[in-house]
Formats: sequence, structure tokens, C-alpha cells
Amino acid sequence: MSVAAKSETGPLSDAAIVEAYLTASMIPDPDAAAAYMKPGTVITFTGGREFDHPRGPTGFNAKRYRWVKKKMDRFDVCPGADETVVYSIGTLYGEWMDGTPFEGNRYVDRFVVRGGQIVKMDVWNDSAERILMQRGIDA
Repeated sequence: MSVAAKSETGPLSDAAIVEAYLTASMIPDPDAAAAYMKPGTVITFTGGREFDHPRGPTGFNAKRYRWVKKKMDRFDVCPGADETVVYSIGTLYGEWMDGTPFEGNRYVDRFVVRGGQIVKMDVWNDSAERILMQRGIDA
């Protein structure tokens, strides 16, 4: 069942909120993605870069990739008293700026969901390591 179909039958689960956010962000449609976030949410991206709207990561990715998508392998859901932590784990695939295709680039995204909205997001992936390897840097 699609995320859109789920939303017609009632409120989305915390994992479905995260999946809907990621799906919108891959279009990329940062404004649609923002609908799943509380305004002012801090997105801490790779390298410790902080953004306050999904436009930030979208703009950053536009400098790194021709295009990039996520293969979402699983969602690990950790419910708490007032919030839920949802991990999205999978791999990235796409094309580097020079047109070289890639796949299998591991990622982990950590979300905090409170009251049906994402209130914090942290992003990690292997892109920097792969870029170093492309340039012959063994760090």
C-alpha cells in the first residue's frame, strides 16, 4: 500500500511519516518533504552541516551528484514515551557529477518524530569515502 493510500485511512505511523518524507525528498520536492517536518527542525547532514529546511540537503546534493536516490532497505523504530526514533537504513544509487554511475553507497538516517512530525534528522553516508577513493586518496 502506498503512503498516499495509507494517509487516506488514518494518521500515518511514525515510520510511514519518515518514508513519505524521504520519498518526497528524492523527487526532489523539498517543499513537499517539509510538510512532514515541524518548522525549524534541524537537519544535521554529512560532515556536520546543519540545515533548517529540506532545501538545504537538496541544494548540497545538487553539487555532489547529478542525481541520487535511496534504496530504503528497512526502518528500525524505537518508540519512547513522548517521541519515536526512526532509523532508515539502506543504500544510495545515482550518478556522480561526471556521469559515473554508482550504487551500494551505505546510508543511515536517524529521525526523531513527535506528535506526527519530524523534529530532528541526522544523515550519514559513505559518499565522502567514495569521493576520496575516486581521487586516489587512501585516508
